[in-house]
Amino acid sequence: MSAPDPVLSARNVSIEYEVDPPVKAVRNVSLTLNRGEILGLAGESGCGKTTLAYGMNRLLKAPALMTGGEIVFHDRDGRDIDVVALDGDGLRAFRWDKISMVFQGAMNSLNPVISVRAQIFDIFDTHRPGMSKKDKQARAEELLTLVGVDPSRLTSFPHELSGGMRQRMMIAMALALDPQVMIMDEPTTALDVVVQRGIIREIMRLRERLGFAVIFITHDLPMLIEISDRIAVMLQGEIVEEGTAEEIYRTPQHEYTKKLLSSFPSLKGERGDFVRTGSQPGQEEIR
Repeated sequence: MSAPDPVLSARNVSIEYEVDPPVKAVRNVSLTLNRGEILGLAGESGCGKTTLAYGMNRLLKAPALMTGGEIVFHDRDGRDIDVVALDGDGLRAFRWDKISMVFQGAMNSLNPVISVRAQIFDIFDTHRPGMSKKDKQARAEELLTLVGVDPSRLTSFPHELSGGMRQRMMIAMALALDPQVMIMDEPTTALDVVVQRGIIREIMRLRERLGFAVIFITHDLPMLIEISDRIAVMLQGEIVEEGTAEEIYRTPQHEYTKKLLSSFPSLKGERGDFVRTGSQPGQEEIR
Protein backbone atom coordinates (compact mmCIF):
# COMPACT_ATOMS: atom_id res chain seq x y z
CA MET A 1 0.00 0.00 0.00
CA SER A 2 1.50 3.33 -1.10
CA ALA A 3 2.08 6.13 1.39
CA PRO A 4 -0.42 9.06 1.38
CA ASP A 5 0.55 11.92 -0.95
CA PRO A 6 -1.18 15.09 0.31
CA VAL A 7 -2.31 17.68 -2.23
CA LEU A 8 -4.28 19.99 0.10
CA SER A 9 -4.06 20.46 3.86
CA ALA A 10 -6.23 22.52 6.19
CA ARG A 11 -5.00 22.89 9.75
CA ASN A 12 -7.07 24.35 12.62
CA VAL A 13 -9.23 26.42 10.28
CA SER A 14 -11.85 28.65 11.90
CA ILE A 15 -14.31 30.82 9.96
CA GLU A 16 -16.71 33.32 11.45
CA TYR A 17 -19.58 35.40 10.09
CA GLU A 18 -19.11 38.89 11.49
CA VAL A 19 -22.73 39.69 12.24
CA ASP A 20 -24.37 40.64 15.52
CA PRO A 21 -23.91 38.35 17.34
CA PRO A 22 -20.99 36.67 15.47
CA VAL A 23 -21.60 33.17 14.08
CA LYS A 24 -18.77 30.64 14.34
CA ALA A 25 -19.46 28.60 11.20
CA VAL A 26 -16.24 26.53 11.15
CA ARG A 27 -14.43 25.65 14.36
CA ASN A 28 -10.80 24.51 14.40
CA VAL A 29 -11.14 22.08 11.46
CA SER A 30 -8.19 20.06 10.17
CA LEU A 31 -8.42 17.99 6.97
CA THR A 32 -5.99 16.46 4.50
CA LEU A 33 -6.88 15.61 0.90
CA ASN A 34 -4.55 13.10 -0.75
CA ARG A 35 -3.64 13.20 -4.41
CA GLY A 36 -6.19 11.41 -6.60
CA GLU A 37 -8.64 10.50 -3.82
CA ILE A 38 -12.27 11.36 -3.20
CA LEU A 39 -12.82 12.86 0.25
CA GLY A 40 -16.48 13.03 1.20
CA LEU A 41 -17.65 15.84 3.49
CA ALA A 42 -21.01 14.97 5.02
CA GLY A 43 -23.37 16.79 7.35
CA GLU A 44 -26.75 18.45 7.60
CA SER A 45 -27.58 21.79 6.00
CA GLY A 46 -26.01 24.68 7.90
CA CYS A 47 -23.23 22.65 9.51
CA GLY A 48 -20.45 24.61 7.75
CA LYS A 49 -19.56 22.32 4.82
CA THR A 50 -19.83 24.93 2.07
CA THR A 51 -18.27 27.65 4.22
CA LEU A 52 -15.23 25.42 4.78
CA ALA A 53 -15.00 24.70 1.03
CA TYR A 54 -15.16 28.40 0.20
CA GLY A 55 -12.44 29.05 2.76
CA MET A 56 -10.16 26.39 1.26
CA ASN A 57 -10.60 27.98 -2.17
CA ARG A 58 -10.35 31.59 -0.89
CA LEU A 59 -13.86 32.42 -2.07
CA LEU A 60 -15.19 33.80 1.22
CA LYS A 61 -16.93 37.15 1.04
CA ALA A 62 -17.92 39.56 3.81
CA PRO A 63 -19.26 39.09 6.42
CA ALA A 64 -17.44 35.71 6.38
CA LEU A 65 -13.86 35.86 7.66
CA MET A 66 -11.24 33.20 8.28
CA THR A 67 -10.14 33.90 11.84
CA GLY A 68 -7.54 31.18 12.32
CA GLY A 69 -5.61 28.29 10.84
CA GLU A 70 -3.69 27.64 7.65
CA ILE A 71 -4.38 26.11 4.23
CA VAL A 72 -1.49 24.66 2.24
CA PHE A 73 -1.58 23.41 -1.35
CA HIS A 74 1.10 20.85 -2.15
CA ASP A 75 1.81 21.35 -5.85
CA ARG A 76 2.80 18.41 -8.06
CA ASP A 77 6.15 20.12 -8.69
CA GLY A 78 7.03 19.85 -4.99
CA ARG A 79 6.20 23.44 -3.95
CA ASP A 80 4.03 24.19 -0.93
CA ILE A 81 1.70 27.14 -1.51
CA ASP A 82 0.36 29.10 1.47
CA VAL A 83 -3.18 29.66 0.20
CA VAL A 84 -4.10 32.13 2.96
CA ALA A 85 -1.19 34.40 2.01
CA LEU A 86 -2.15 34.63 -1.67
CA ASP A 87 -3.54 37.87 -3.03
CA GLY A 88 -3.99 39.70 -6.32
CA ASP A 89 -2.37 38.00 -9.31
CA GLY A 90 -1.14 35.12 -7.17
CA LEU A 91 -4.66 34.26 -6.01
CA ARG A 92 -6.04 34.68 -9.53
CA ALA A 93 -3.42 32.28 -10.89
CA PHE A 94 -4.16 29.77 -8.12
CA ARG A 95 -7.92 29.55 -8.54
CA TRP A 96 -9.23 27.37 -11.33
CA ASP A 97 -5.65 26.38 -12.23
CA LYS A 98 -4.76 24.47 -9.05
CA ILE A 99 -8.22 24.15 -7.48
CA SER A 100 -11.58 24.46 -9.24
CA MET A 101 -15.09 24.29 -7.88
CA VAL A 102 -18.45 23.00 -9.08
CA PHE A 103 -21.00 25.14 -7.26
CA GLN A 104 -24.36 24.03 -5.96
CA GLY A 105 -27.14 24.80 -8.43
CA ALA A 106 -25.76 24.83 -11.99
CA MET A 107 -28.48 27.13 -13.35
CA ASN A 108 -27.52 29.80 -10.83
CA SER A 109 -23.82 29.38 -11.61
CA LEU A 110 -24.11 29.80 -15.38
CA ASN A 111 -24.81 33.22 -16.88
CA PRO A 112 -28.27 32.90 -18.48
CA VAL A 113 -27.63 35.46 -21.25
CA ILE A 114 -24.22 34.19 -22.44
CA SER A 115 -23.60 31.12 -24.56
CA VAL A 116 -21.73 28.11 -23.23
CA ARG A 117 -18.84 28.85 -25.61
CA ALA A 118 -18.46 32.42 -24.34
CA GLN A 119 -18.44 31.24 -20.72
CA ILE A 120 -15.74 28.63 -21.39
CA PHE A 121 -13.73 31.12 -23.47
CA ASP A 122 -13.88 33.55 -20.55
CA ILE A 123 -11.83 31.08 -18.46
CA PHE A 124 -9.12 30.99 -21.14
CA ASP A 125 -9.19 34.77 -21.62
CA THR A 126 -8.56 35.23 -17.90
CA HIS A 127 -6.06 32.45 -17.23
CA ARG A 128 -4.52 31.77 -20.65
CA PRO A 129 -4.54 35.20 -22.35
CA GLY A 130 -2.09 34.10 -25.06
CA MET A 131 -4.30 31.24 -26.23
CA SER A 132 -5.49 31.51 -29.84
CA LYS A 133 -9.19 31.43 -30.75
CA LYS A 134 -8.62 28.19 -32.66
CA ASP A 135 -7.01 26.54 -29.60
CA LYS A 136 -9.81 27.80 -27.34
CA GLN A 137 -12.41 26.33 -29.67
CA ALA A 138 -10.58 22.99 -29.86
CA ARG A 139 -10.21 22.81 -26.07
CA ALA A 140 -13.87 23.75 -25.51
CA GLU A 141 -14.99 20.99 -27.87
CA GLU A 142 -12.64 18.55 -26.13
CA LEU A 143 -14.09 19.45 -22.72
CA LEU A 144 -17.69 18.90 -23.80
CA THR A 145 -16.78 15.57 -25.38
CA LEU A 146 -14.99 14.63 -22.17
CA VAL A 147 -18.16 15.09 -20.10
CA GLY A 148 -20.43 13.39 -22.61
CA VAL A 149 -22.03 16.44 -24.27
CA ASP A 150 -22.16 17.02 -28.03
CA PRO A 151 -19.75 19.88 -28.92
CA SER A 152 -22.53 21.47 -31.00
CA ARG A 153 -24.02 22.56 -27.66
CA LEU A 154 -21.31 25.21 -27.36
CA THR A 155 -23.67 27.63 -29.10
CA SER A 156 -26.49 26.89 -26.63
CA PHE A 157 -27.60 29.12 -23.77
CA PRO A 158 -28.14 27.65 -20.28
CA HIS A 159 -31.95 27.77 -20.52
CA GLU A 160 -31.77 25.53 -23.59
CA LEU A 161 -30.08 22.73 -21.62
CA SER A 162 -31.50 20.14 -19.25
CA GLY A 163 -30.45 20.12 -15.59
CA GLY A 164 -28.07 17.23 -16.17
CA MET A 165 -26.46 18.93 -19.16
CA ARG A 166 -26.01 22.17 -17.23
CA GLN A 167 -24.26 20.26 -14.47
CA ARG A 168 -22.01 18.56 -17.04
CA MET A 169 -21.19 22.01 -18.44
CA MET A 170 -20.13 23.13 -14.95
CA ILE A 171 -17.90 20.07 -14.62
CA ALA A 172 -16.39 20.78 -18.05
CA MET A 173 -15.63 24.37 -17.03
CA ALA A 174 -14.08 23.18 -13.78
CA LEU A 175 -11.79 20.86 -15.77
CA ALA A 176 -10.79 23.53 -18.30
CA LEU A 177 -7.31 24.19 -16.87
CA ASP A 178 -6.57 20.63 -15.71
CA PRO A 179 -6.72 21.34 -11.94
CA GLN A 180 -5.25 19.01 -9.35
CA VAL A 181 -8.22 19.43 -6.98
CA MET A 182 -11.93 19.79 -7.68
CA ILE A 183 -14.36 20.83 -4.95
CA MET A 184 -17.91 19.69 -5.68
CA ASP A 185 -20.63 21.32 -3.59
CA GLU A 186 -23.71 19.07 -3.75
CA PRO A 187 -23.40 18.68 -7.55
CA THR A 188 -26.48 16.46 -7.87
CA THR A 189 -28.91 18.65 -5.91
CA ALA A 190 -32.29 19.19 -7.66
CA LEU A 191 -31.57 16.47 -10.25
CA ASP A 192 -33.73 13.38 -10.57
CA VAL A 193 -32.31 10.05 -9.43
CA VAL A 194 -31.44 8.76 -12.91
CA VAL A 195 -29.58 11.96 -13.83
CA GLN A 196 -27.83 11.94 -10.43
CA ARG A 197 -26.44 8.48 -11.12
CA GLY A 198 -25.22 9.59 -14.53
CA ILE A 199 -23.40 12.60 -13.05
CA ILE A 200 -21.82 10.46 -10.33
CA ARG A 201 -20.60 7.91 -12.88
CA GLU A 202 -19.16 10.74 -14.98
CA ILE A 203 -17.26 12.16 -12.00
CA MET A 204 -15.83 8.75 -11.15
CA ARG A 205 -14.81 8.12 -14.76
CA LEU A 206 -13.12 11.50 -15.10
CA ARG A 207 -11.31 11.10 -11.79
CA GLU A 208 -9.92 7.74 -12.93
CA ARG A 209 -8.89 9.14 -16.30
CA LEU A 210 -7.43 12.51 -15.25
CA GLY A 211 -6.23 11.78 -11.71
CA PHE A 212 -7.53 14.88 -9.91
CA ALA A 213 -8.55 14.75 -6.25
CA VAL A 214 -12.12 15.55 -5.18
CA ILE A 215 -13.74 17.05 -2.11
CA PHE A 216 -17.37 15.95 -2.48
CA ILE A 217 -19.82 17.84 -0.27
CA THR A 218 -23.29 16.47 0.43
CA HIS A 219 -25.73 15.55 3.19
CA ASP A 220 -26.22 12.17 1.48
CA LEU A 221 -23.95 9.93 3.55
CA PRO A 222 -24.94 6.63 1.85
CA MET A 223 -23.88 8.06 -1.52
CA LEU A 224 -20.54 9.15 -0.06
CA ILE A 225 -19.97 5.66 1.32
CA GLU A 226 -20.41 4.34 -2.21
CA ILE A 227 -18.04 6.75 -4.00
CA SER A 228 -15.52 8.05 -1.43
CA ASP A 229 -12.13 6.81 -0.31
CA ARG A 230 -12.43 8.67 3.01
CA ILE A 231 -15.26 10.55 4.71
CA ALA A 232 -15.32 13.39 7.21
CA VAL A 233 -18.57 13.99 9.11
CA MET A 234 -19.27 17.59 10.09
CA LEU A 235 -21.59 18.86 12.84
CA GLN A 236 -22.03 22.45 14.03
CA GLY A 237 -18.82 23.62 12.39
CA GLU A 238 -16.62 20.76 13.61
CA ILE A 239 -15.35 17.48 12.19
CA VAL A 240 -16.78 14.92 14.62
CA GLU A 241 -15.61 11.77 12.83
CA GLU A 242 -13.26 10.85 10.00
CA GLY A 243 -12.32 7.50 8.47
CA THR A 244 -12.41 5.33 5.39
CA ALA A 245 -15.78 4.80 3.75
CA GLU A 246 -15.85 1.24 5.03
CA GLU A 247 -15.04 2.32 8.61
CA ILE A 248 -17.78 4.93 8.57
CA TYR A 249 -20.27 2.40 7.24
CA ARG A 250 -19.39 -0.62 9.37
CA THR A 251 -18.11 0.87 12.63
CA PRO A 252 -19.31 4.47 13.04
CA GLN A 253 -18.08 5.92 16.33
CA HIS A 254 -19.95 9.18 16.79
CA GLU A 255 -23.64 9.20 17.66
CA TYR A 256 -24.36 11.80 14.95
CA THR A 257 -22.79 9.56 12.28
CA LYS A 258 -24.98 6.69 13.44
CA LYS A 259 -28.06 8.89 13.20
CA LEU A 260 -27.12 9.99 9.69
CA LEU A 261 -26.78 6.37 8.62
CA SER A 262 -30.06 5.34 10.22
CA SER A 263 -31.97 8.25 8.68
CA PHE A 264 -32.08 6.54 5.28
CA PRO A 265 -34.62 3.77 4.69
CA SER A 266 -33.41 0.22 4.20
CA LEU A 267 -34.17 -1.69 1.01
CA LYS A 268 -34.50 -4.88 3.04
CA GLY A 269 -36.93 -5.97 5.73
CA GLU A 270 -40.66 -5.86 6.08
CA ARG A 271 -42.69 -3.16 4.41
CA GLY A 272 -43.97 -0.51 6.78
CA ASP A 273 -47.54 0.75 6.94
CA PHE A 274 -48.72 4.35 6.96
CA VAL A 275 -50.29 5.16 10.29
CA ARG A 276 -52.38 8.28 10.85
CA THR A 277 -50.94 10.23 13.79
CA GLY A 278 -53.19 13.28 13.67
CA SER A 279 -56.50 14.56 12.38
CA GLN A 280 -55.08 16.45 9.38
CA PRO A 281 -53.93 14.98 6.01
CA GLY A 282 -50.19 14.50 5.88
CA GLN A 283 -49.90 13.63 9.56
CA GLU A 284 -48.75 10.08 8.96
CA GLU A 285 -45.64 8.07 9.68
CA ILE A 286 -44.28 4.72 8.54
CA ARG A 287 -44.28 1.89 11.10
